[in-house]
Amino acid sequence: MRKADLFASLVVFLVALPLCVGVAIASGVPAELGLVTGIVGGLVAGILPGSSLQVSGPAAGLTVLVYEAVQSYGVRVLGVLVLGAGLVQLGLGALRLGRWFRAVSVAVVQGMLAGIGLVLIAGQVYAMGDAAAPSGGLGKIAGLGSLAGAADPVALAIGGATVAVLLLWPRWRRGARVVPAPLLAVGLASAVTGAFDLAVRRVEVRGLFDAVRPPSLTDLGRLTEVGVIGTVLAFALIASAESLFSAAAVDRLHRGPRTDYDRELIAQGAGNAVCGMLGALPMTAVIVRSAANVQAGARTKVSRVLHGVWLLLFTAVVPAVLGMIPVAALAGLLVHAGCKLVPVREVRTLWRGHRGEVVVLGVTAVAIVVGNLFEGVLVGLALAVAKTAWDISHVHVETEDRGAAGMVVRVVGNATFLRLPKLLDALEALPHDRDVRLELGGLRHVDHACATALDGWAAGRDHERVATSRSTT
Repeated sequence: MRKADLFASLVVFLVALPLCVGVAIASGVPAELGLVTGIVGGLVAGILPGSSLQVSGPAAGLTVLVYEAVQSYGVRVLGVLVLGAGLVQLGLGALRLGRWFRAVSVAVVQGMLAGIGLVLIAGQVYAMGDAAAPSGGLGKIAGLGSLAGAADPVALAIGGATVAVLLLWPRWRRGARVVPAPLLAVGLASAVTGAFDLAVRRVEVRGLFDAVRPPSLTDLGRLTEVGVIGTVLAFALIASAESLFSAAAVDRLHRGPRTDYDRELIAQGAGNAVCGMLGALPMTAVIVRSAANVQAGARTKVSRVLHGVWLLLFTAVVPAVLGMIPVAALAGLLVHAGCKLVPVREVRTLWRGHRGEVVVLGVTAVAIVVGNLFEGVLVGLALAVAKTAWDISHVHVETEDRGAAGMVVRVVGNATFLRLPKLLDALEALPHDRDVRLELGGLRHVDHACATALDGWAAGRDHERVATSRSTT
C-alpha cells in the first residue's frame, strides 16, 4: 500500500462523512443509511474495475428525487427502488451502453443539476432555520418570504456560519489540505452547539442495525406498479448519467488509466444493488469526493476502498457522535452544495456562443422546479432533440434566371417538415409566367412531408401549363 493512497483515503473519509449524513437527512431517511451507502460505495463499487480514482456514495444530485420517492412510497420501499435501479444499471453495462450516456446533451445535464440545486437550496434553507418546508419546488420558493418569522434565529445563525466556513476556509489552501472544509464547518457547529447546549434540532441516532431494513417479498412485489417502475428508471438513468459525467471530469484531473464506461456502469449497478438489499440510499460517483481523492495524491483504487473501511469503522465504533451534529449545519452544507450545482460560469460561456443551449438548460431547470426531476429531464431531452432537428434542417432555395430558357430552381440542404413553410414560401413566390426547372440533387435528406409538398407544388405548376420542363436529380 502506498502512503499517498492511505493519506488520500483519510482525506476522502473526512470529506464524505458529513456529506453522507447531510444527504441522508435531506432525503428524509435516517442518517445511518447515508453512511451505509458511503461504505458500499467504497467496499463494493470501489473494488470493481471502471474508474480507478472515482469515489462513490450518496449524492446531493439525487436528494430531491429520493425525498419525493420516500414521501410517495415510504422508507421501506426505498430499498426496492434502489435495487431495481442497480439491476437496470447492470443490464445497461452488460449491453455496453455506458458510452452512450456521453451522447446526452450537456445542456440537459447542466439544466438537471441546476434544477436540483435550486430545489435543494430552497428546501434546505428551511432546515437551516429548523422550520418545516412546504411541499413542491414552487411551494418552497414561494414560502421563502415568510421564512423569517418561522425560522429559529439560533439555528439560522449556525447554518449561516457553516456556509461562511465552507466559503472562507478553502482560501487557506494549506489548512484546507489538512482539514477539509465540510468536516471543519460541521465540527465547529457541533462543538459550539454542545459547548453552549443550544436548543436546536440535532441528528437523531437510531443505530446502524435498526436503520438497515432489507426489502421484504411484499415490498419487492411493488416493482409491478407503474409509478414504482418509473421511479426505478429515473434513479437508474440519472445516477448513471451523473456517475459517467463525473468520470469524464475526473479523467481530466489525472494522467492515470482512463475510465471504462461500461465497466464503471456495472460497478455502479453492483453497488446500488447491494445498497438496495440493505435498504439504503442510491449511490452515484461524486465529483467532490473524487476530486478530493485526486488532489490528495491517490494513485490506485486502494484509496477509495479504504475510505469505505474508515466509514465502516466510524459507524461501528462511535455512532453516538452523529447525535451531536446540528441539523442546521448539515443544511448549510447542502445549501453550499446546491449552489455548486447551478452552473453559472457554464451559462455565461454558452450564452456567448450557443444561446439555444442556454434555453434548453433553463427550460430543463424550470421544469424540474415546477414539476419533478423525472418530468424535467424528459422535457429537457425532448427540447434538445427538437433543437437539434431544427439546427440540422437547413434548406435553401437558389434561383437562376436563364432568360427565354426559363428559370432553374435548386433546393439545397435538408428538407424536413420543420422547414416546410419556408420552402413552400420560396417556391410559391416564383413568377407564374416563367418556365421552371426544379433540381433537387443538392438535397441530402427529404422527409415524407417535404417530398409530398414538392410533388404537389410541381404538379400545380404543370397544371397551370406554365412550367414545361421539370427534373429532379
